Amino acid sequence: CDPFVPGYGDANADFHVVGDHPGVHGGSESGIPFTGTPAAARFQRALVAGGLLREAGTPPIVDETYLSYLFLCGDRTPTEDDYADHEPMFDTEVRAITSHVLLPVGERATKHVFANMTAEPVDEVEMAALHATEVSGSGWLVFPIKDPNEWTDDDETTLVERLQALLE
Repeated sequence: CDPFVPGYGDANADFHVVGDHPGVHGGSESGIPFTGTPAAARFQRALVAGGLLREAGTPPIVDETYLSYLFLCGDRTPTEDDYADHEPMFDTEVRAITSHVLLPVGERATKHVFANMTAEPVDEVEMAALHATEVSGSGWLVFPIKDPNEWTDDDETTLVERLQALLE
């Protein structure tokens, strides 16, 4: 596909941020996840304040953080078959990075991580309640994040405070 937005960041990351696709979280223009939209800029600023990025920008300056998507193509809204086609790549990427904390962003990414990397039920994922909380996974700590396109100021503040606490 064109544009193709592969994962970006530290290959030895402790934190792996997982988004849906470039059409939702940005990156179609730059080829770097979580860039090029106002919500992506806000999200990066929160990750800087929370201690997961050293500097926001295109590209962001990472340190022990990796950013990727479930679906890597920025040229269309994915279908269920598209997600299924990309799942082996995503699964391989998650296992290759071997982070300790998975940070799914938005409902689709959270449901995917819950279904494949935890024992959490995916039927009733309530992002407002899960936002910036810790959930035990199968070898990972999962830290769901509400979609930045839907954030209130309180959501941003909560994320920053809880990321800082997590790092401590």
